[in-house]
Amino acid sequence: MKRRSNAPSVSARVAACARRAFPSWLPLVMPLVAAAATPAARELAEILQSTPDVVRGEELYAPCAGCHGPEGSGNQDGLVPALAGQHFSVLARQLVDYRHGERTDVRMAANADRHRLQTAQDIADIAGYLSGLQRRGPGTVGDGMQVRHGASVYFRLCESCHGATGQGDAAEGVPRLAAQHYEYLLRQMNDAAQGRRPNMPQEHVRLLGELEVQDLVGVADYLSRQIAGP
Repeated sequence: MKRRSNAPSVSARVAACARRAFPSWLPLVMPLVAAAATPAARELAEILQSTPDVVRGEELYAPCAGCHGPEGSGNQDGLVPALAGQHFSVLARQLVDYRHGERTDVRMAANADRHRLQTAQDIADIAGYLSGLQRRGPGTVGDGMQVRHGASVYFRLCESCHGATGQGDAAEGVPRLAAQHYEYLLRQMNDAAQGRRPNMPQEHVRLLGELEVQDLVGVADYLSRQIAGP
């Protein structure tokens, strides 16, 4: 019979180091340390410990404005997300995921690669710039028929992590969903439920997979109507 070792695994040691280095970011980093400090985990840790240069971030954002809008509000059909005011930790994580193939989109993969954003500091700068922008004007919303139902589903299943009005949590890396475009929210929930968002936590995938169409429509409509807030 094999003797069980009490020595911590490599993954556990990496997680412990992350806890000491930046405890408030640990929930964000934990999914990435499963393979013991992957390149993505190391890059994300470097970004989160960087001081953003928002002036340079504005320059780096210029090529992105064609899709995401000059003020980071997305586009009129609601299919491209608003980025203005999103939490720095969330923007950094998503850019790293696109860069390392943890999230798939041809345009985003091309814009997040090392030809465009060459260093971790580049990602910190652009994430810092976008997180400091204020949303201008409302996003797109649904038809309103399932808003009340969506609110009840949201408060029952989502509020504990995302907050009552979808403000998220910067320290925990939980995205701000309030005032995001209805079409984008609905597409991302459907993608996650159908396994097309590999960077989505499995508990989210399971939860979303159990919801009915009217549940998803209602939740997306409820969130799209909330105030983005500070």
